[in-house]
Amino acid sequence: MALFKLNNKDELKEISKNEFKLEKELQIICEENLEKLLGLKFVKSEFSIENYRFDTLAYDEESKSFVIIEYKRGQNYSVVDQGYAYLATMLNNKAEFILEFNENFDEILKRKDIDWSQSKIIFISQNFTKYQRDTINFKDLPIELYEITKFNNGIISFNEIKGKRISSSIKNISIENEIIKKVSSEIKKYTLDDCLSKGGQEIIELYEEFSIKIEEMISDIKIEPKKLYIAFRKNKKNIVDFRLQKKQLKIWLNIKKGEIDDNKNLFRDVSNIGHWGNGDYEGIVTSNNDLEYILSLIKQVNNYYNK
Repeated sequence: MALFKLNNKDELKEISKNEFKLEKELQIICEENLEKLLGLKFVKSEFSIENYRFDTLAYDEESKSFVIIEYKRGQNYSVVDQGYAYLATMLNNKAEFILEFNENFDEILKRKDIDWSQSKIIFISQNFTKYQRDTINFKDLPIELYEITKFNNGIISFNEIKGKRISSSIKNISIENEIIKKVSSEIKKYTLDDCLSKGGQEIIELYEEFSIKIEEMISDIKIEPKKLYIAFRKNKKNIVDFRLQKKQLKIWLNIKKGEIDDNKNLFRDVSNIGHWGNGDYEGIVTSNNDLEYILSLIKQVNNYYNK
């Protein structure tokens, strides 16, 4: 990726890259901006357990799970082998992870509060090799790759690396690897197919209609399947969540009570009621009769976060 600066003569001048000299420099920038970059809560730097030292321990408040983050400058390592070794260590030492969290925050986590099935590891590097990129071509891999680039004018780019031929399951090779087999039995990377399978055919088509419209309406929106719903996120912030059921589609607008104008009162206040998705507004849809109106509410949520 190349960046340019336009001067007052309409001439483009390329902004050159300024590489991180030390892995620690990269780590400090990410830890200080963890919420903005990844939407995660920072727990501990250099967290040691057994024979490993994890660069950063973080917590995902949305999925109620721990996240291990590793920073890399070199390229001679396997993200799959290291990733699964670290995840296996986490699963073997759950109490230590909870204790570390509780010692750093006023709130108290209990074992039952954690959804270990949504644990994951994130690798952050200035660049990944083709081999490393190709190894994440599994639809259920609990590993994410992000490339970070520093430019000489203080600009930082941060981009997730996505697999290009995602189709097969990591479980297909777990028979030959005991660590992958163990981790896969406890951790599940949820896919869009997992979420869609819970809906009837008419509801699947209704969801897909919403999905297409939202992607057209909001630029750079990302669709992230979760255990209990499908999240539509922008800048690491949920805008709207969908849960498919056999005969209805549940929708949650991620905004506080009183911050949107719902003239038709299609959404109810769930701010004091336990619910799966994010936000204080929940709606149930069975047809596309109010599709355009609901899209206008979703647009209000997006505009709220763009202020």
